[in-house]
Amino acid sequence: MQTVAGKVVLVTGAAMGMGRLYVERAISEGASSVILWDINEIQLAATVSELAPRGVSLHPFMVDVSQREQIQDAAARVIAQVGTPEVLINNAGVVRSAWFWDQDAERDIDFTMAINALAPMHITREFLPGMIASGRECRILNIASAAGTLSNPKMAVYAGSKWALIGWSDSVRLELVKAGHERVKVTTFAPSYIRTGMFEGARGPVLTPLMEPDFAVKKAWKAMLRGTPMLLLPWSVNLSKVVRGLLPTRAWDVVGGKWFGVYKSMDEFTGRPGA
Repeated sequence: MQTVAGKVVLVTGAAMGMGRLYVERAISEGASSVILWDINEIQLAATVSELAPRGVSLHPFMVDVSQREQIQDAAARVIAQVGTPEVLINNAGVVRSAWFWDQDAERDIDFTMAINALAPMHITREFLPGMIASGRECRILNIASAAGTLSNPKMAVYAGSKWALIGWSDSVRLELVKAGHERVKVTTFAPSYIRTGMFEGARGPVLTPLMEPDFAVKKAWKAMLRGTPMLLLPWSVNLSKVVRGLLPTRAWDVVGGKWFGVYKSMDEFTGRPGA
């Protein structure tokens, strides 16, 4: 796939931040329709109002993707009103940071797992059969995190949700290949910290500076179009993954945790107010 021109694109968490950047990129390439899912009704309406003059058909849906019933209802309306998306970007995500024993079972644990791990599964399950049946080139981009490849203090639940997402996402990729549905390609994007309000206060480890949102979206978009199985950014995330695999756990605790500062990266985290 060289471009999303003429295709139906769906982005979750589309009202602001990186979700909006994915929407803007789809518009710039001439997508036939862009479907925006978000829980923030006011911000969603504002984003659609600002982007509508660019000439692409926009379809906003207020959806709480932590609720499977809302996902199913919204998906049915999308298919009936617009059609099955040919490009699905599972971008919606949340982050909670605290000692695990201080996190609330419902507000922190259940909510994080529902948004980051279960929502992409349920959303993809609603649209994937139609993608396969279409016989057309389709793409699924799942936004994971480098936290899904390395353990980190004060990120136990978040890391757990992203480990789950990575394992599921890449397994679906392999299933599509094995079942002969190679026209539908899955890309898993696992970036380190990105300079958005979501990770306000987080500090990038040594050799891993905070990335600019535009840069991350550009790289993820290109990987998605190519059908690249896995994209880890920046390059130091790949290095950390390799070194972590080679060293005994206690040795990695020293190298990664103390020397490179991975285990201190969330010490001053504040996050987005009200999130």
